Amino acid sequence: MGKIFYVMGKSSSGKDSIFKEIKKRMPELKDIVLYTTRPIREGETDGLEYHFVGEDTLREMEARGCVIEQRTYHTKCGIWRYFTASDGQVDLETKNYLVIGTLESYEAMKLYFGEEAVVPLYVEVEDGLRLFRALERERQQAEPKYAEMCRRFLADLEDFSEENLEKASIKKRFTNVEFAACVQEIMDYMLQFC
Repeated sequence: MGKIFYVMGKSSSGKDSIFKEIKKRMPELKDIVLYTTRPIREGETDGLEYHFVGEDTLREMEARGCVIEQRTYHTKCGIWRYFTASDGQVDLETKNYLVIGTLESYEAMKLYFGEEAVVPLYVEVEDGLRLFRALERERQQAEPKYAEMCRRFLADLEDFSEENLEKASIKKRFTNVEFAACVQEIMDYMLQFC
């Protein structure tokens, strides 16, 4: 049976970079691309990081019963929704997948696909370094949204609290201070399940 390797962590923990590096080194892993109604950011590609859709598409998918889970964020830039859909992307009989998402979406995927099918890959970074990385990333945007960056940073402290990690049975953690070492540690861990 295939596995869904689920990368997650607070904003600016490096999870996007880790996800991309693992995909580069293990191209046999398939994607489950999540959906969002938020605007696409500079450097993102529709269908790669997310499927960027409008509210109408979300409502249509809800009506068809395709939405596995959904999160709504009241941001400084408006209401943004993120969701996972059962849209024919997953075949656990023959394939392994690499996904990136939140703790909440990870738990919904476990419920939908079964706990044995979903392997958590929790990436963490000390909060001071994480804040520095977030600020550097935001500075590179054509129109930095510092208030939203701060909201995300603070929300993650709650979303990924020790209590929530414990409830989700997240035991194994990967510290991303030295990128290459962190990626290798995650890949070595993944190979135990393949």
